[in-house]
Amino acid sequence: MLWAALLLANPPSDEHRRIEALRGLSTWCLQFTPRVAVSEPLSAAPAVVMELEASVRLFGGKRKLVQRIKDENPDLGVAQLAWAPTGLAAVALARSGVSNGFGKPLDQVLDALPLESLTSVAEHHAVLARLGCQTLGQVRALPRGGLSRRFDGKLLAAIDQAYGMRPEVHDWVELPETFDSKVELMSRVDLAPALLFVARRQLLQMSAWLMARQYGVTAFTLKWRHDDMFAKTPGDGGGLTIRTAKPTRDIEHLTRLLAEHLAKVDLGAPVNNLQLLADEVHRFEDQNLSLLPDANQTGESMTLVLERVAARLGPDKVLRPVITEDHRPEWMCIWQPATAKRARPVSRAVDITQPTIVLPSPLRLATRAHRPLYQGPLQLLVGPHRVEGGWWHRVEEDGVLTTRHVSRDYWVAVNENAGLLWLFQTRLPGDAAETAWFLHGSFA
Repeated sequence: MLWAALLLANPPSDEHRRIEALRGLSTWCLQFTPRVAVSEPLSAAPAVVMELEASVRLFGGKRKLVQRIKDENPDLGVAQLAWAPTGLAAVALARSGVSNGFGKPLDQVLDALPLESLTSVAEHHAVLARLGCQTLGQVRALPRGGLSRRFDGKLLAAIDQAYGMRPEVHDWVELPETFDSKVELMSRVDLAPALLFVARRQLLQMSAWLMARQYGVTAFTLKWRHDDMFAKTPGDGGGLTIRTAKPTRDIEHLTRLLAEHLAKVDLGAPVNNLQLLADEVHRFEDQNLSLLPDANQTGESMTLVLERVAARLGPDKVLRPVITEDHRPEWMCIWQPATAKRARPVSRAVDITQPTIVLPSPLRLATRAHRPLYQGPLQLLVGPHRVEGGWWHRVEEDGVLTTRHVSRDYWVAVNENAGLLWLFQTRLPGDAAETAWFLHGSFA
C-alpha cells in the first residue's frame, strides 16, 4: 500500500481556523484519491493522510504521482510530506522529519522514531521514559500483556496500526457539493496584489475540487474583509468576480487572471480575511490524451506525421494494417507501407466466433485417441467451420513456385488450463489419410 501524510507548516492554534486549513488541504488531496482523511485534527501536529495505491496507474506511475504532489504541496503551506505502507506510519514519519518509509522494512524504520511521533504513545511519555523507553521500538519490545494492563488500549492499537498488524479505521473526507474556501490571514495586508500569495493556495484547492468533480469553472469570486480596527464599518470589505471564456481548471491561467484584476484594485483598509467561491461550473471535457495526433485537432495531422517519419526511417519501416478480401485467417490482414494508397475497407460476414489473438504460424498439437491435447485434453465446443481455398495465392519459396492452398475444419475448444482456443484439423501434405490438429488462436 502507498500512503502519504501531509503536515501543515504552522497549524493555527484556534480550533476553527485549524479545521478550515485542514479542510482546504483535504479538498486538494481529493483530486488524487477519494480515500482522504484527517488524522488527529485536535492534536498539536494534525495531518492529512491519503491512500494512493489505487491511483498510481491513473497518474502515470508512482514516480510521476509522487513528484506532482511534491511540486504542488509547498504552495499549500505543507511543511512535511512522508510516504509509508500505512497511514499512521506516514504520520509518524512526517512528524519526525523523515520522508520515505520504503527504503527499509517498516519495523526498522518505525523502531528508530521518538515517542512523540505517535500521539497515543506521546500521551504516556513520562511513564515510558521512566521505564527507559525513548523510541517506538523500545516500547514495542515491552511485554504486550503489561502494556495492555498498564496503559489504555489506544497505545497498543496505535502501535499495531502503524506497524500494519491491525487494520486502520478512518473517517473519509467527503467532497463538498460546492467550493467555498475561507482563510484568515496571518497578518494584515495593505496592497491588493499581495493577496495573490494566499489566494493562489485557494485557487489550487479550487482546481483540485474541479478535477475531482470533473468540472471546469467559468466564473469565480474572491472576497475580502477589512480589519475591523481600520474599517469604516464592522464587516466592511470588497470583492471581484472573474469570468473565463470557456470552462477551465488550469491553475496558471486562473492565477494570471486574478493577478491582472488585483493589480487594478485599491483596498480601502487592511485586509485580514479572504474567501474564494466557485460561482459557475460546467462539465469539463478533457482533451484527447492519445500519443498520436487526432484527426480533428489543430496542427499537424496523422498523415503528415506518418509521411515525415517514413521519409526519415524509410517507407518499409512504417507499416499499417490493411484488411483484405480473404477468408483465410493468416491473410485477412496484411501490413503495407503507411504512405501507400489506403485500400477500401472490407466488410465481411462471419458465421463463427473469431479469436482475439491469431498465432503467426499454426502450432501442431499432440493427440490422444484422435483428440487434440493442449495443457490437457480439449473439449470441442463449436464447429466445424470449413475454410478452403488459396489456389490463386502463388508465392516463390526457395526458387520454387507454390500455392498457399488450405483445407481446414476450424473448432472452438476449451479446457480448464488453457481457456478458449481456436483449432483446426487438416490433412497432412503428401498423405491423404492422415490428419493433424493445429492451434491457431486464443480468446482473451
